[in-house]
Amino acid sequence: MATSTSLPRYIQISELLIRDIAAGRLLDGERLPPERDLAASLGISVGTLRKSLADLEEKGLLKRVQGSGNYVQQKQDAGSVYAFFRIELLSGGGLPTADILSVDRLTTPPEIPAFEHCEEGHRFRRLRRLDGQPIAVEEIWLDGSRVPTIVAADLSESLYLFYKERLGLWIVRAEDSIGVGAVPDWAEPPFRLSPGTPCGYIERNSWAQDGRLAETSRTWFDNDKARYISRLK
Repeated sequence: MATSTSLPRYIQISELLIRDIAAGRLLDGERLPPERDLAASLGISVGTLRKSLADLEEKGLLKRVQGSGNYVQQKQDAGSVYAFFRIELLSGGGLPTADILSVDRLTTPPEIPAFEHCEEGHRFRRLRRLDGQPIAVEEIWLDGSRVPTIVAADLSESLYLFYKERLGLWIVRAEDSIGVGAVPDWAEPPFRLSPGTPCGYIERNSWAQDGRLAETSRTWFDNDKARYISRLK
């Protein structure tokens, strides 16, 4: 079951630019190319680009000067829907997208931290891409007490956006443990690495606004193509 849960195109482009700003590929005070040139380089219409730029301006990441152009403004908290996604291309940034592989409600296995009010969780397995390149596979468990049923068609490409808009659930804190893991046996092409291959590995526990553990995840990523990065400002 491979399904598309893509965000609107203008949001994808604004998120790509946000990640480029965070990665330093677009610098504070830098003037962006003329809108027609930038739209052409991104393969989108000028109208779509202008919606993306308006989103950046609303987030405080862009200053639009009449008769001069659009200028980047650095900001610590950009309000990105991918603010918690810490994997980037080796060159920096990259637009995150996701292919849903499976959605199931199951009893949580022993290796998964127990949720406070439920022995079951919603398990999402996904293939993550950056700029279209398969970069990682991930397994995410959401506390089963938060919602009785989820199907793939319900989900947004940004799970945290789905949690907020559909479940009234905000992730306010996350703790990551980074190390080396082995690609799980359920990973298949187009992910480049075969099951059992050593790779970058992230375990994450995430807490909601009520202080309860809401989500736990495991991510296996191709460290020849991407890196984990967390910026402190």
